[in-house]
Amino acid sequence: LMSDTFWTSLDSIIRSSELVIDRPRGSVHPRYPSAVYPLDYGYLKGTSAPDGKEIDVWRGSQPGMRFDAAVCTVDQMKRDAEIKLLLGCTEAEKAIILDFYATRESMAGILIRRETE
Repeated sequence: LMSDTFWTSLDSIIRSSELVIDRPRGSVHPRYPSAVYPLDYGYLKGTSAPDGKEIDVWRGSQPGMRFDAAVCTVDQMKRDAEIKLLLGCTEAEKAIILDFYATRESMAGILIRRETE
């Protein structure tokens, strides 16, 4: 499958990058005080994303760094689109993350699941 290359390429970046959690669960977004992070949120050090910063990551409660989903987001206010990698997230946590974007006025997100055999 062509999509296998997408996921395995991201696997390689995840394995070779340091995960930095700069917004722990319960912390408030620096610019939007109404946005409270429901899970640990951070980035992969030494990577780059379209916004000029690193690749964003949601870190769930499962042990290990299982990577089986991503969220693609659109921010109408910033006029950008990004990908957020979900590491070690349960199904309930994936729903919480989607809800985080759905409740932001100018944002929307869609969950992309990794196909497994």
